[in-house]
Amino acid sequence: MESANHTGIAEFVLLGLSDDPQLQPLFFGLFLCMYLVTLLGNLLIILAVSFDSHLHSPIYFFLCNLSFVELCLTSATIPKMLVNIQAQRKDISYRSCLTQVYFLMIFAGMDNFLLTLMAYNHFVAICQPLNYMVIMNPQLCVLLVLLSWLIMFWVSLLHILLLK
Repeated sequence: MESANHTGIAEFVLLGLSDDPQLQPLFFGLFLCMYLVTLLGNLLIILAVSFDSHLHSPIYFFLCNLSFVELCLTSATIPKMLVNIQAQRKDISYRSCLTQVYFLMIFAGMDNFLLTLMAYNHFVAICQPLNYMVIMNPQLCVLLVLLSWLIMFWVSLLHILLLK
């Protein structure tokens, strides 16, 4: 009878960008600035679409959702990276890694779904301009976005369970 390996992995060691301690503050400042600009830009898009009634159309609904997903996508990875750079730590627990991968998969998949929905919106606007408002009604837009969220939650959960 063969014996199997029963060792468990408790954490992963992240290699990072550089081992040079003098570059760590530069990387921290660079990534913090990019993260804050991304947050500010996406929040401004969401606020502009929410408060301006002229922007309450299907394409801006999808754009607002895309900004929210981009906000979540960057927030799923960058804060942990900033903490690791600041604390000079290069490890992540197995559970934290799986959690981060789960949310990364959800938001990256939603990004793709929303870009596809925006392309479909443009297709309908170009090919069916007279029926555009009938086809792309608010109920259908909400249904398409909710269906995208539902699909990505289950697909990501399936992938994580297979990894586990």
